[in-house]
Amino acid sequence: MFKLLSKESNIFSIPVYIFFLFLMVIFFNVLDFKTLRAFSGIITFCGIALGYFLFNAIGLNYNTHLPLFLYTFFVFALYPNNLDIGIAMSLFTNSFVMVLLTSNNDHVRKNSFLIIGAILAINYMFLPTTWPMFIFVLIHLIVTTDNIVLNLFRYFFGMAMVLGTYMGIMYLLGFTAFDERYIPNIQPSLMKNFYPLYYLAPVALYVLYAISDHYANFNKKSPASKFKYSFLLFFFFSQLIAVFLYMGKNYEYLLLLVLPIVIILARALRFLKKYWMKEISLWIIVISLILFRISSFINFTVF
Repeated sequence: MFKLLSKESNIFSIPVYIFFLFLMVIFFNVLDFKTLRAFSGIITFCGIALGYFLFNAIGLNYNTHLPLFLYTFFVFALYPNNLDIGIAMSLFTNSFVMVLLTSNNDHVRKNSFLIIGAILAINYMFLPTTWPMFIFVLIHLIVTTDNIVLNLFRYFFGMAMVLGTYMGIMYLLGFTAFDERYIPNIQPSLMKNFYPLYYLAPVALYVLYAISDHYANFNKKSPASKFKYSFLLFFFFSQLIAVFLYMGKNYEYLLLLVLPIVIILARALRFLKKYWMKEISLWIIVISLILFRISSFINFTVF
């Protein structure tokens, strides 16, 4: 299967995968149709569909079917039947922010922080637990832009516009009390029952291997590759913080990790030395995801 997925993709590949994604979202929402969940499904579809275009924008994977297939399969395995509107909005806003930050147009990339600040503020209103994205963008802004003071002003002004408008509307509607849910509470205790997360243990191990292998061969990488990989890892860890602190049993939070994990895994699989290692690794990842998916329907604990 790895040889088949290693073939070069063409201009029709992404639309085909998006069509399968569209069918998947429709199927899961038809099973338990509600107006709010239908809206959540539309937002999710748009956010995940944007992710297909980020593979080329980030530029760490070759133009093959492997990352596109893994991305689709991860979404299939982790997408719940009743995705929370907050997670759906976060998927969309994260993808949109990444599109702006990875744009090939320097003018767009360096002058979009007003929009990014506004987008992240909207995202925060839907899901306050995604606050690590503020830090990710802030550090990226400081490290990569020339006019730091001006861009900081744009960034925070974008947030202030959205939050000020929201608070003004709420005040006019008579909602004058502060909602404590806008200050997310960390899980009071660590998880003790990891079912069915341990089915994803092989995926986590492959991610750790991929990151360690990258830094073991760090001096062989080009400056552009080093920067892009560091950018991706920083985005990955910002999402991982939210997952670690707030997920609990809400496993749909794992969807926030799909894009960076797929890029990391697809890149690592391609650089494995032996073909049989690539094939076996791919099948282990696929089987792990299948087990996690069916564990929501069949409880077959092994520990």
